[in-house]
Amino acid sequence: MSEATDRPVDGDAWADACAEDLASEQARRRARYGPPPGSAAEELRKLVDAVADKVSSLQTPLLGIAAQGAVQQAIRQARSAVEPVIDRNPQVFDHLAAAGSELLAAYRSAVEGQESRWTRTTDGASGASRPAEKPADDPADPRDEGPSGTERIDLD
Repeated sequence: MSEATDRPVDGDAWADACAEDLASEQARRRARYGPPPGSAAEELRKLVDAVADKVSSLQTPLLGIAAQGAVQQAIRQARSAVEPVIDRNPQVFDHLAAAGSELLAAYRSAVEGQESRWTRTTDGASGASRPAEKPADDPADPRDEGPSGTERIDLD
């Protein structure tokens, strides 16, 4: 029997090595970028707290004591309305955040598609589309960001 077969075999050596690598990479990222964001529910709770703190810290002479008390009461009511919803349904906010990301991706796709149609012209005879051929230094190009002269607009 050889030496290699005499040693006990660790069946999870690969999994252990991967876990160690992942842990070290996560530690490196935390050191470089700070802690990762929490769940959507935790982030909403932080947002409510930050807005409440900011509104509470606004001390203007225009607001009297009664108005400041009303603002504090509104903050307490908003927080008491939001907290139970966050506590009961934290996964809902994760789903809403994912849905928002999907809607944003769909919007970007639609806008990019429309922009590509705007920047193409059709060839009259064949109907084939081709990129617009305007020289970059054409002064008639409305995309030119150079200085523009004054233009009289007749409103009559």
